[in-house]
Amino acid sequence: MTLDEYTHGVSADPAERIVLHVDMDCFYASCERRRDPDLRGEPVVVGMGYEDGETTGAVATASYEARAYGVESAQAISTALDRLPRRANNPDDPDAGFYRPVDMEYYQSVADEVKTILHDLGDTVREVSIDEAYLDITERTEWSVAEGFGRHVKQRIAREVGVPASVGVAPNMSTAKIASDHDKPDGLTVVPPEEVASFLAPLDVERLHGVGPVRARDLRSEGVETIGDLAGTPKHEVSGWFGDRGRELHERANGRDARPVEPRGKPKSLSRESAFDGATDDFERVRERVDALADAVAERATRKDALYRTIGIKVVTPPFDVNTRAKSLPGPVDEPSLVHDVTRDLLAEFRDVEVRKVGVRVSNLSFSDAEQAKLGSWEGSSEPPEVREHPDTEVGESEGQASLGEFE
Repeated sequence: MTLDEYTHGVSADPAERIVLHVDMDCFYASCERRRDPDLRGEPVVVGMGYEDGETTGAVATASYEARAYGVESAQAISTALDRLPRRANNPDDPDAGFYRPVDMEYYQSVADEVKTILHDLGDTVREVSIDEAYLDITERTEWSVAEGFGRHVKQRIAREVGVPASVGVAPNMSTAKIASDHDKPDGLTVVPPEEVASFLAPLDVERLHGVGPVRARDLRSEGVETIGDLAGTPKHEVSGWFGDRGRELHERANGRDARPVEPRGKPKSLSRESAFDGATDDFERVRERVDALADAVAERATRKDALYRTIGIKVVTPPFDVNTRAKSLPGPVDEPSLVHDVTRDLLAEFRDVEVRKVGVRVSNLSFSDAEQAKLGSWEGSSEPPEVREHPDTEVGESEGQASLGEFE
């Protein structure tokens, strides 16, 4: 089935929203596997502290294969090495694993590719972290085909980015998050409105969004072991234990969560990406695709009253090598023709290579209700401003951002 078969144009009852939660599985480890396919199926630990001369550090991410040896996130790297020796030092040991240092710039670039897909598929997207986001897809689909929509999201991420994701679909954010965690890794769990209560009831109370180990311990001391137990406890009792937070948890345990899926703050960049069916060396075809993306991004910036100081492209070559180029302007502009011209100039160096995916981005954004800046608005300027090229600048990066950030 195509995406069109999972989408429609009618509005659903707000009480029956369709919310999709995407959680990238062992994201840093998945990125390392994308970069080095030989790591697939192997225990992979991403962290700091195992390099020569380092004596302290912690695990950032452990693959499921590494977790089987007792390696966990936030664990001291010394403990991880005791439980899972490093393959580099034990090449003949089948019970040794692969250790990689954290590479946030690379992980951010992969995350940006994922978020481009999510913004293309969701009515509204709330980005929570580098590996997690909510989508409101109420206007895009209906419950009878919501499973197909969720599968389409997973397949696009796997096909176009090359990393796995677990997806949960439910009537609200809280239940959708629980659903995405229900069948990891690479899972898909759909909980329609009429099944929310039966889905939540048998789950351990610590699975409820907002209940951590300490609060779970407190709840168990009151005889509350499952989410169903919490749902059946009188609300005033839960409020007496935890105040306003207790009332909120009681609502979620009963499958109610009125929070809308809303973006977090203003975007730091605007971008569009598009993948080809297969790698192509037809440069005219690639250039036409980039032209279309440039037009779309520039139009989007104008619509959002966004000025940009940086214009860039992304070119992905087989298997998943990401090449980015960007040019910075002397001041912020809203100039669609400049986006078109700069992206063409940047693309020229990729004339003789195979390309599997391209993207266009404008970044270093500012927002103003005043008259938008144009090239000619710089006093005495009759020629386009000089641009400064940054060949090593990642088009997807956002200043001061360690998460996926506002991608729209």
